Amino acid sequence: MTAQPIDQHGELGREHGWAIANSVKIAGRHIWITGASSGIGRALAIHMSQSAGALLLTSRRQDVLEEVAAECSANCTVHVLALDQADLESHEASVGAALHLIKQIDMVVWNAGVSQRSLATDTALEVDQRIMQVNYLGIISLTKLMLPHLLSRPTSQIVVVSSLVGKFGSPYRSSYAASKHALHGFFDSLRAELHEESMQITILCPGFIRTDISRHALTADGSELGTMDKRTDKGMAPAVMAQKATRKIIAGRREAAIGGTEVLALWIKRLSPALLARLITRARVR
Repeated sequence: MTAQPIDQHGELGREHGWAIANSVKIAGRHIWITGASSGIGRALAIHMSQSAGALLLTSRRQDVLEEVAAECSANCTVHVLALDQADLESHEASVGAALHLIKQIDMVVWNAGVSQRSLATDTALEVDQRIMQVNYLGIISLTKLMLPHLLSRPTSQIVVVSSLVGKFGSPYRSSYAASKHALHGFFDSLRAELHEESMQITILCPGFIRTDISRHALTADGSELGTMDKRTDKGMAPAVMAQKATRKIIAGRREAAIGGTEVLALWIKRLSPALLARLITRARVR
């Protein structure tokens, strides 16, 4: 057996051939994707529908989810369900409704979230709380409710869509970065606690992906930014990101960065944190 290389995150493991791994890890699986009405979630839904057995797509707007479902492969059964990730009290009923629709779920893709474009000193505390509620507590709430079911499956997988700023901070994204850092802390701990179980946990760290994330990003007073960042506008296409992400998921990666040259920041941080700190202050991130 050939020795397997260590990747940039210190993980052991090489991605298997697409056709082989796809038939094992995606084909026939029942997958729940949150934030599936646009951006990365929509792209993942369309791409995964080509081989998944069934999809459950959730977001706040069921009418838009119906449109996404119509774009998915006709060979995949697709269910849609309105879900507000920030409304923690509704989650128990929502998980019950999800399991009623799809019966068994082998994989969850926690993708829904909200970004930020404001200086920490200007941002109202209520905005910080909103970001943490959606990006961190909402995901933790759904995870705790789904764990008994996922652990009852022969094999299962939790996929968490974090961000490169889940690994380092960035101007204008203080609470967004904090919420993503928190996800890494929680799921790294959960993975260690469940090391004897068959469930896998994969954390994806996208860089600049060409979605509307900046348009809907919260500003200092909680209003949406309403414009597209230049770097985001020049980012990776969501469909390409979905293909790359699915390969990382299939390979069972513990953590994977996906993007353009911005992913080099992870290497720079490892080799020279001081250099990255200087570069971040000069980066055009807004």
